[in-house]
Amino acid sequence: MGIPSLVVIAVIVLYLLNSIKILREYERGVIFRLGRALPQPKGPGIILVFRPFDQIIRVSLRQEVLEVPPQDVITRDNVTIKVNAVITLRVLDPLKAVIEVSNYVYQTSQFAQTTLRSVLGEVELDSLLAHRDALNQRIQSIMDQRTEPWGVKVVSVEVKQVDLPEQMLRAMAKQAEAEREKRSKIINADGEYAAAQRLVDAANLLAMQPITLQLRYLQTLTDIGTEKNTTVVFPLPMELLSLVQKFVPAKPEEQK
Repeated sequence: MGIPSLVVIAVIVLYLLNSIKILREYERGVIFRLGRALPQPKGPGIILVFRPFDQIIRVSLRQEVLEVPPQDVITRDNVTIKVNAVITLRVLDPLKAVIEVSNYVYQTSQFAQTTLRSVLGEVELDSLLAHRDALNQRIQSIMDQRTEPWGVKVVSVEVKQVDLPEQMLRAMAKQAEAEREKRSKIINADGEYAAAQRLVDAANLLAMQPITLQLRYLQTLTDIGTEKNTTVVFPLPMELLSLVQKFVPAKPEEQK
């Protein structure tokens, strides 16, 4: 075997070694052979790529997190807010993700921005703050329908942060304060009503046994006597006042 033969063998061996590619478990290789894509992606494991006839594009099947930059949104009740979101996506069909779009990540990002503005612009601010989960599912459903032809699955959409104007924050603080004050007044009124009801019940009970009123007088005197003071209180029965009023002559105006 001459030197030229050894050179040819060495070149062939080096070419075969260079053609060996190793794809990880989460990677797939889309092979273009003479410009035409092979029907099935290759991998994982060891594959052969015969250059320059073959070209390989590696596609990751892992979930990717895409952050949507803050978007200016005008809600249905004409409130201007800034909203950003986080999108989780993954590739289900590597062949479509390579052939159908030039850059599925960039295209998903642009579509997410427009979808975020259009969906949030249809709801009021209170609905946006109170029903965020429903809005997240709606945005995810719309995006998933648009990205399905690319072989991309939108796993989740989360509205990350809602920045409100300073005036709106002050108005919401006043509203919350007014709501708290309203609850406080209602609770206070309920307490007054319950106390008044108890007093009515106590008065009715005392009226049934007049002697209990005298006992109440004595108890009050006992409570006053326990304190160190010089005040002396003599209870005057209400019946005595009624007798006095009978003997007091009426005023001339009242006689007329």
